[in-house]
Order: sequence, then structure tokens, then C-alpha cells
Amino acid sequence: MTKKILFLGVQGSGKSTQGRLLAQFLGLPYISTGDIFRAMTGEIKQILSQGKLVDDQTTSKIVEEKLREEEYSNGFVLDGYPRTMEQIKLFDPDFDKVIYLDLSDEEATKRLLARVREDDTAELIAERLRNYHKQTNPVLDYYRQKKILKQVDGLGSIEAIQQKIRDAVNG
Repeated sequence: MTKKILFLGVQGSGKSTQGRLLAQFLGLPYISTGDIFRAMTGEIKQILSQGKLVDDQTTSKIVEEKLREEEYSNGFVLDGYPRTMEQIKLFDPDFDKVIYLDLSDEEATKRLLARVREDDTAELIAERLRNYHKQTNPVLDYYRQKKILKQVDGLGSIEAIQQKIRDAVNG
């Protein structure tokens, strides 16, 4: 059976770590829009280097093309798409499960500041979190209404959170 799983959560919630662990456990490829974009050259690279987001149409087209590759035909674990309702309208991968790693903005900010990156100032983090909630809350509601959203507490050890995720995927 094909398994298409989406990870959602604020920056710093552990999506990449947990997504990779789950993909490994399920024997599925892990894919993140961030990884796709960082591997690209030209215009996309320039947009990212300016700290901007890639527009919905471009993002949807790139993700759709990527997911058509043979490697993803039996399922995948995806992190970072869709982030907006517009992206869902442009291309909906038809997920089986959506895992939402729930983490408070305070904890996310603490984690992001601890990783010491140039674009992780308290002000920029606060702005990114505001934008995330504004764009992604309707996406969470959409998947909640489809009854495929599983909310998992993002606090705890990596192992404990992973177990909760595995239970949510199998439940």
C-alpha cells in the first residue's frame, strides 16, 4: 500500500529529524522542499539567498514534478509542502496521513536561537512564526476536516516523539 505522509510544524519543531526517522522506519524516501530548493541553481537559489520564500505557483510546480519521479511512486514522507491553501489548490499530493508536530512559539524560538544561524534573530524568528501561523493554520484545518491530521506533541526526547508518530501513522 502506498503511504504518502506529510509533516507540518513550526520551524524548530523537529520535522526534518522526525520525518527522516519515520521514512527510514517505513522504508520510504524522505523529501523536503528546503532540500529540493537548496539543490537548485539560478533564480530559486537567488530568492532563498535573499531570505525570501518561493512563490506558491513555482513551489507547487517543483514539488509536483519531483513527486512524479519513479523513486516516489510507492510513497514518501514529505516536509514543507503544502504551506498554504493556494498550494493545495495548485497541487494536492493526496496524503494518507498528516503529522502535525505541535510546539509552542516560545519553545520553537528557544530551539532556533540555540542553533546560532545568521537568520535566526529573535525578531526574524517572531516574524517567521507569525507568517507560519497565518498561512498554515487554514492548512491544518483543511487536513483536520479530511480526518487525516494527527497532532503529536513536539516536546520530549527524539525517541519518545518518534514512537508517538509511529503510533499515529499506524493508528
